[in-house]
Amino acid sequence: MQFFEDMAINPFLLTGLLAGLCASLSCGIMGPFVISRRIVFLSGAIAHMAVGGIGAAIFLAHRFPYSFGWVHPLHGAVVSALAAAVIIGLLHDRVEERLDTLIGSLWATGMAAGILLIKYTPGYQTELMSYLFGNIVYVTPGEVRMMIILNVLIIVTVLLLYKRLLAICLDRQQAELQGVNVVAVDILLLSLVALTVICLIQTVGLILVIALLTLPAATAAHHFTRMAPMIVASTILAALLTTVSRVAVYGTRISPESAIVLCAGAVYLLSVFIRRMRRARAVSTKA
Repeated sequence: MQFFEDMAINPFLLTGLLAGLCASLSCGIMGPFVISRRIVFLSGAIAHMAVGGIGAAIFLAHRFPYSFGWVHPLHGAVVSALAAAVIIGLLHDRVEERLDTLIGSLWATGMAAGILLIKYTPGYQTELMSYLFGNIVYVTPGEVRMMIILNVLIIVTVLLLYKRLLAICLDRQQAELQGVNVVAVDILLLSLVALTVICLIQTVGLILVIALLTLPAATAAHHFTRMAPMIVASTILAALLTTVSRVAVYGTRISPESAIVLCAGAVYLLSVFIRRMRRARAVSTKA
């Protein structure tokens, strides 16, 4: 109850909840597509390449304040994440390198570039740490507005191209035979994942973004087979995780970002146990 009492005097509590709900909406929508298309680690590569954009934005804003003082780290994250989505989408089926090697190289390159640029930025930059590990406690209204805009873009795009996105997730070869430009739709899907990653930065950070992007969707997939119910269930579950966990640890030494991810993992494991119990009961009933 202390959390709700303090909301009247601490506006960051409200913006933190709104940020969590925005993140829940985006990851609830895109998570089922990610696990159905099996691009979890590609999503991780996009998230870590966004670190390079954040480092570049901070570097430019501090080194050239008159020209780039307006640049926000999230601007750099959006640009680098979208660039990573396009690069991965184009190279996914066109390079001879093993896919895991490609993912690992992009993953490491993005992180290294961001850290290097931060090293050459005047002063000690703690800002990068908040984007790496999340900072739901101090989300500004401007960042919430940006998350809302990104959510609108994600929702509108999914509604307009739902059938094509679903087609490449279910059967890529069949979609290609039906005339779907699978490369373009793949790039679009990865671009939507990139925007989702940006929405999750403030909630759990780039390091833990894969967890919130996939665990609610994977939990929902245990109980639903159709995409639409899976999206609804994963969105509701993500919203509960980001709000209940945040409120539960308020006033304690537990980091809310870590609490959200740990609760998501616990719910997933519980769902696995329930599904196995259900299957065992069904087998015993048939026997």
